[in-house]
Amino acid sequence: MQQHPRQVRRMAKALALAVLLGSGANAMAQAWPAKNITIVVPFATGGTTDAIARTLGQELSRSLGQPVIVENKPGAGATIGADYVAKAKPDGYTLLVGAVHHTIATSVYKKLPYDFQRDLAPVSTVAMVPNVLVVNPNVPAKNVKELVALAKKTPGKLTFGSNGNGTGQHLIGAQFNIASGTDIMHVPYKGSGPLTIDLLGGQIDMSFDTVTPVLSHIRAGKLRALAVTTIQRSAALPDVPTLDESGLKGFDQGTWFGVLAPVATPKEVVTRLNTEVVNIVNSAEFRKRMEEIGAVPVGNSAAQMASQIKTDTERYAKLVKDAKVTMQ
Repeated sequence: MQQHPRQVRRMAKALALAVLLGSGANAMAQAWPAKNITIVVPFATGGTTDAIARTLGQELSRSLGQPVIVENKPGAGATIGADYVAKAKPDGYTLLVGAVHHTIATSVYKKLPYDFQRDLAPVSTVAMVPNVLVVNPNVPAKNVKELVALAKKTPGKLTFGSNGNGTGQHLIGAQFNIASGTDIMHVPYKGSGPLTIDLLGGQIDMSFDTVTPVLSHIRAGKLRALAVTTIQRSAALPDVPTLDESGLKGFDQGTWFGVLAPVATPKEVVTRLNTEVVNIVNSAEFRKRMEEIGAVPVGNSAAQMASQIKTDTERYAKLVKDAKVTMQ
């Protein structure tokens, strides 16, 4: 069938526009990165997120040929940093090292200025880190059973710190209270750095932090590890039992960390980022560094990370409700 000349012209214009847009996107992907990249850490320095971000940043800088700057924006249970990246220019130059905490905050905070699933594009999960119940040596309990007995004897007196309201550590502590029938008071911080300082100084009694910021202190005898919170023992602390082994059957919580970008970041840039991050995660040097800090490397696809975020958001919504953890 012969087409009308006007239709032919319209089709030609549409094709030319598609080619132009496609070439523009490809050109941007090929040109990226042409300047500094900023990785936002939504916690204070000294924690697991910070350690992973800085290690990843060094390797990204090397592979991409551009400086990678790590910027800490702590506060409000990691939501300040997430909001900053969600509203950043979607050009691949501002990234977030997010964590499981963000899937929890969605249910804990009644109003957030961003939607974690809608406003941020997953790139790849970098690592998973077990959490560990540690106590200051001044706490007389030598195991979980003794800790539960002590907490029941002195309800509301013992304290546990977290790296912010609505974070994984906060929720794990709340779950511990429910599972053990105890009343241990929660004390929020802006990150694992200041939390660990107070834990070492005895200002708080215990924490359910990730292994990374407390590992060296456990090995030095400055903190006592009672149990890890995952269903399997941590390779970094093979002699420390799990909470499941310690009587809290079925207890299984860990913390994952991953890279995200503003949602409108060009697909080609996200794909390039995923390739770079996965290559780094699978490198012997990076895996060795993760082993040193008690982390398990992951390195999955953007789609797999998105599925993980969706599943965790739904799962933690129920846990938050059961634990009655809420913020304004």
